Amino acid sequence: MTWRHATREEIYRYYTEEFPSYVDELPSFITAKGPKQYALAFRDPHPVRKDGVPDKDFIRRDTWQTNASGERTSSAFHEFNDVLEFIRHPARNDPLGRSNFALADPDLFDKPDPRPDAVYYALDHWERPWVLLVDIDAKTIARERATRAVPDRDGTEDSEVLLDTAGIFEADPVGYPYSFEDVERAIEYGFELRDIFEDDFNAEETVVVYSGQGVHVYVLDTGPAHRYDAKSREVLNDLLQDTYEIPIDPVVTADRRRVARLPYSLHADVCSIVTPIESPNFDVRSATPEVIQS
Repeated sequence: MTWRHATREEIYRYYTEEFPSYVDELPSFITAKGPKQYALAFRDPHPVRKDGVPDKDFIRRDTWQTNASGERTSSAFHEFNDVLEFIRHPARNDPLGRSNFALADPDLFDKPDPRPDAVYYALDHWERPWVLLVDIDAKTIARERATRAVPDRDGTEDSEVLLDTAGIFEADPVGYPYSFEDVERAIEYGFELRDIFEDDFNAEETVVVYSGQGVHVYVLDTGPAHRYDAKSREVLNDLLQDTYEIPIDPVVTADRRRVARLPYSLHADVCSIVTPIESPNFDVRSATPEVIQS
């Protein structure tokens, strides 16, 4: 088994034929109007309407317009199908409408309609506390493993040289900065972290999501004890890394402006569905979309 980039046609087919069947399975806080933003990443930058503004390979769109006091005035998406249409045809359904900074109409340029390599939603939310998500990335695990495997390095190598020296680029999936061994270890860490949250932090609502290149671990409890502010998240990061030795990305935990991959969206770089999972024995092959298997 190896991985590859999904084609434009496969991405469109996934969001047209397969993704709609997962919409009812999304966590209840992910709605058209709940997260403060949705965001898309493109493989090829797409122009905007205003001349002289650089083409965009990543865009964020607010789910609500607000007045000067920060109060919500009008929603960008009225129902989740509006979000879905934005994902399928970002330029033609850009919430910015005719703003100079909206994506340009593909019919007016010698460029195809953009397709999202990744779909994200904001962890900051209108109706509930800031969502606590901890990211465990296979790339981090692979680099740590490579560092141990090449003990005589002089400390000046960049990541690619180190990974190449350790043979990680040659392991399946060939060409990626980690191996399936690292992805599997990330999943194991995810369930170790879930147990830590449940046993040591008294969390009752936790979710582990296979992200395509690792896992996201959510704590969704909304009681006062679980409303982690910025300072408490810094302490939590230190605790998870130093005491529990979990290789997390601390920036994701602490950054209120962070976006996360939308569950059940397509990670187009690896042709995998971002999937909530129930066991550390999860087989990543089961996350390959039907439109890509056929």
